[in-house]
Amino acid sequence: MASIHPVSRSDWSELRAPDLADFEAMASETLAGLPDDLLLRCGHLQISLAEYAPDEVLDALSIEDPHDLLGLFEGSGLAEGGDLFATGRMPNRIWLFRRPILDYWAAMDETLGDVVAHVLIHEIGHHFGLSDHDMERIEAAAER
Repeated sequence: MASIHPVSRSDWSELRAPDLADFEAMASETLAGLPDDLLLRCGHLQISLAEYAPDEVLDALSIEDPHDLLGLFEGSGLAEGGDLFATGRMPNRIWLFRRPILDYWAAMDETLGDVVAHVLIHEIGHHFGLSDHDMERIEAAAER
């Protein structure tokens, strides 16, 4: 019979929620684990982190609750002819939003690293021109 070791209060008293640097480390680990050919096609894709999406982004997407947006792809996806080196164009960027991701993680039975990886890969899918519907179909097929 396995023994249960009680967790003392002091084991938790010094812990804090992962900060933006922790999220950056998780995103970097996810990127490092992607196949080289996929990573090469990401080009100069930037990964940025913030606590929440800015109000103007939420307004543009008609999102009322800032916790409803975990990540965002900004730019011209490769399927839209996104030229990575076009002058005067901002680079393609993926945003990860820490607080909404933490809230999602707290409500689910997944590791935080898995949630960050899922959001990041989902947004990379948008970089490649996949819609949310396309990605849901791919994920459903992979689960079978």
